[in-house]
Amino acid sequence: GNRTVFRDGPRLQRWQRMTRLTSSFWVQAYIKRLNLMGVSAFVVSHGDDTAGAIIVKVNKLNGDAILFERSFSLEKNISQWSKCKTGGEKELDELLSRHLSRDSDLWIVEIESPKGDAYLDDF
Repeated sequence: GNRTVFRDGPRLQRWQRMTRLTSSFWVQAYIKRLNLMGVSAFVVSHGDDTAGAIIVKVNKLNGDAILFERSFSLEKNISQWSKCKTGGEKELDELLSRHLSRDSDLWIVEIESPKGDAYLDDF
């Protein structure tokens, strides 16, 4: 007979969860890719493994830094990375510290890139 593969309920919710990359998996893949390219990258703050928001801090190694965050575009139906703040590294570290005090699920990944490239185009 005809069986419905997914109905509303637990099976559908489980399937939807499986189709999204977890934050932990994304961070691990991103850091691995950067390390293979010879770019230093490390986790500054370990957030929620499943659904924590992620901020990428690009340390330009000259006292300046850039923060990138992921947002969802309803028009394009995709998630995309955008530059959200630039400035002195100490100022941005203080900002991130304040964010962490409000959101313990937040991931912060720092990379070292003198040119300011976050290498997020394919991610």
